[in-house]
Amino acid sequence: MYNNQRIIKELKPYIPAADIFRIYEKEAGCAFLDSSLVNDLGRYSIIGRAPYLKLVKDGDAFTVNGKPETGKTFEDYMREYLNTHEDKNECPLPIVSGAIGYFSYDYGREQMGVPTGEKDLVTIPEAVLTFYDCFIVEDCREKRTYLVTNGITGNAPELIRSMEKEIQENVKFGKISVSEAEKKITDPVSHREKFKIQVHPNFEKEEYKQAVDRMIRYIIEGDIYIANMTQQLTIESEKQPLDVFYDLRKNNPSPFGGYMDFGDYQIICASPERFLKMKDRHVNTRPIKGTRKRGATLEEDEMLRKELEDSGKDKSELLMIVDLERNDLNRVCTPGSVKVTELFTVEAYATVFHLVSDIGGTLADDKNVMDLLEAAFPGGSITGAPKYRAMEIIDELEHGKRNLYTGSIGYLTLDGSCDFNIVIRTALHKEEKYHLGVGGGITAESDLEFEYEETLQKAKAILEALQ
Repeated sequence: MYNNQRIIKELKPYIPAADIFRIYEKEAGCAFLDSSLVNDLGRYSIIGRAPYLKLVKDGDAFTVNGKPETGKTFEDYMREYLNTHEDKNECPLPIVSGAIGYFSYDYGREQMGVPTGEKDLVTIPEAVLTFYDCFIVEDCREKRTYLVTNGITGNAPELIRSMEKEIQENVKFGKISVSEAEKKITDPVSHREKFKIQVHPNFEKEEYKQAVDRMIRYIIEGDIYIANMTQQLTIESEKQPLDVFYDLRKNNPSPFGGYMDFGDYQIICASPERFLKMKDRHVNTRPIKGTRKRGATLEEDEMLRKELEDSGKDKSELLMIVDLERNDLNRVCTPGSVKVTELFTVEAYATVFHLVSDIGGTLADDKNVMDLLEAAFPGGSITGAPKYRAMEIIDELEHGKRNLYTGSIGYLTLDGSCDFNIVIRTALHKEEKYHLGVGGGITAESDLEFEYEETLQKAKAILEALQ
């Protein structure tokens, strides 16, 4: 059992986490998991502060707080740490102790033993997990915000008092507001001049269509049933990453967004897709397959929603991924516990509709969160079925490694819970360029022109935020 001096205190008056993040947005190591779209999925927003343990897997190198660790692998270190630092969470908040971070698609590819002949379009570590002493957790539905500290990096009461004082001073001096009627903190970026952007795709249009056609032939030949095909955009924009983030969350709210600054690179995320959630050993995954743009009028909007709802192609695509996810969960869940709890639900977002399903199960007693991640990562909705062969074909046909795109961002806790997204609608900023992956599921019925246009539709929200 892991001992700490945890204090949890509700912040009064209520201030949203997005406003509080303005205080800490440039603080070293601070991370923000942002549920800007408030629904049953996006209930909580989480800020991690005061990092005390940072694990980085970068190629063959594994470092702990910047120092090389040669005695253990990243995975072995994580298993041992979670086992020796178990910390029960007796309150309703999703996290009071644990880590925030990401796993890239290429981390999963390497774990599955899928070789690659592709080059990096941008280079960042394959996985980073940072354990935090302090959390600021907003219950977006109940409109209540809580301050949490575990007393690891300092005296717990002093850490709580310090956070309260910083927040109150920022309210006092008008940097953040406690009134919904007053000017919101996320407004300033909306008044700025537009930035010019230059977009450089790593596929020409006809090249992308030819790659999709080759993927369809693999399906017809029986290699796979479905696979996800991606193109990547490199975007030149002088807009600062934080400004992009605030614009994106305002104009394209999402349940699984976030912002992370790792010094030489930043992650700006507005993902609509949950990959894995686990609480009290109950697991669920929520794959997306099927997309339509939003209509310009109410009539067109409803027509496009209905078109997706009635699409046999999109339903069969999603059904294949549901079967794959069920198989993945069955590898680590109690026999008989894995069930499809939702099928073919249409969800609306600012620029698109998505078709989604939900699969649930109960993690077996001898398994933990690392076993769950190993069994299911990377997600079936962004690989294909069968997963290994689909990933081989992805590597053959795509022009460059996916890197962070279609990996996962989220948190895991010391009481064995987790919540991770699928990294889509996400920009990676490094060396004054933004990198954005966009793709879609390919089946035997796929239309080449439609698949190409769908990738552009998925890029729309981020490209607008970059301007």
